[in-house]
Amino acid sequence: MITQKTITFLISLLICGTISAQLPTKKYEKKIDSLILTGFGNQNEPGGVFTVTQKGKTLYRKSFGKANLELDVNMTPENVFQIGSMTKQFTSVSILILEQQGKLKVNDPISKYIKDYPNGDKITVHHLLTHTSGIKDFTKMKSLSSIAQKEMEPKAMVDFFKNEPVDFAPGEKFDYNNSGYVVLGYIIELVSGDTYENFIRKNIFDKIGMTHSYYASDRKIIPQRAYGYHKKEHGFVNKTIISFSVPFSSGSLMSTADDLLKWQQALNQNTLLNSQETQKAFQKYKLNNGEEFTYGYGWHLKEINGTPDREHGGSVFGFKSMGVYIPEEDMYIIGLSNCDCHSPTEITRDIAKITLAEIKASAKKH
Repeated sequence: MITQKTITFLISLLICGTISAQLPTKKYEKKIDSLILTGFGNQNEPGGVFTVTQKGKTLYRKSFGKANLELDVNMTPENVFQIGSMTKQFTSVSILILEQQGKLKVNDPISKYIKDYPNGDKITVHHLLTHTSGIKDFTKMKSLSSIAQKEMEPKAMVDFFKNEPVDFAPGEKFDYNNSGYVVLGYIIELVSGDTYENFIRKNIFDKIGMTHSYYASDRKIIPQRAYGYHKKEHGFVNKTIISFSVPFSSGSLMSTADDLLKWQQALNQNTLLNSQETQKAFQKYKLNNGEEFTYGYGWHLKEINGTPDREHGGSVFGFKSMGVYIPEEDMYIIGLSNCDCHSPTEITRDIAKITLAEIKASAKKH
C-alpha cells in the first residue's frame, strides 16, 4: 500500500534530483573553466585534471595541458598522477581497518609494536594519526638527501628519524608531520604481516574497484601515467627521481580523479569501515590543554564559506593534488597537477566555493 507520505517523498526526490542535474549549465562550466585557466592556461605545458561530482553525478570533468611534454601527449581525465600526501587518507583508513579487525587500537602506545621506539610508551597511534606526536619530521632533516634515492626498508626509514630530538611532548600541539605516517605504515606491516603496498591493494584498491591506483613506481609500466615536471628558469625538466620507499605511507600512492571518487563513495557507504570507525576519521580532536584542532585522521576538517568540509592536498616531486569533500551536499572536488609549479590547492577550493553557491542559488529558485 503506497501512502500519501511515500508519494510526496518520491515527488520531492524527483524534484531534488532535477535540481542537482540542472546545475552544470554553460555559465557554470565557463566560470570553472576560466578559474582553472588562471593557473593551467598554457596548453603546451604540464597540466592537470579537475572533476566535480555531486551525489555521484558528474558536474565537471576536464583535463588541461600535457601529460607528457617529450611525446607531446595531451592530458586526459583518465591520467594517473602521484597524489603525494593524499596517501595519508589510505594509511589512516588502513589503521582503522586493523582496529575494526581487533588487531590494534588507536589508543595503543606505539611501544606495543615497536619495542625500542624512544618515548614509545607515551606516543600513541592516535598521536601519529593526528600529527600531535612531536616526533621529528624527516622531510625537515638535512641528512634526508643522503637517503632520498636509496631503497629503504620501513624499519630503516623509522630508524632514520626515531632518535632525533622531539619537537614537543605528545599531544601538546598539532604540527603536520610525515614521520608519524611512516611509522603508521610500518605498524600496518607489523600488525598485518603483509607489506603496506599489498595491504592497501587487497583491502582498499581491489575491494572498491580502484583499478588505476598503485603504490608508485618509476620502473613499472603504468598505463595512462602522467609524467611529472619541475619548472626551472630555462623551462621544464623531468621530475627529480626519489625512492618511493622514503615517503612510503606518508606520500607514495598514485591514482586518478575517477578512482578517488570511488574512494570517497566507499567511505560514505561504509564499504571499508563501519560507521563507528569512519566517524573517528572525520571528527576533531583536542590537545592536552583541551584546545580543539582541525584535523581528524588523514583529513583537515575545515570549512568553505561557513560550510564544513574535509580536505587534503599532496605535494611530491613533479606532482600536486587536492581533494575537497563537502558532506552536506555530498560534493567532491578533485584537482591533480603534473608539475609542482602548478598548485591545484586554491583553485580546487575556489571551485568548491562556486559550486556551493550555485547549488544554493539553484535550490532557492526551486
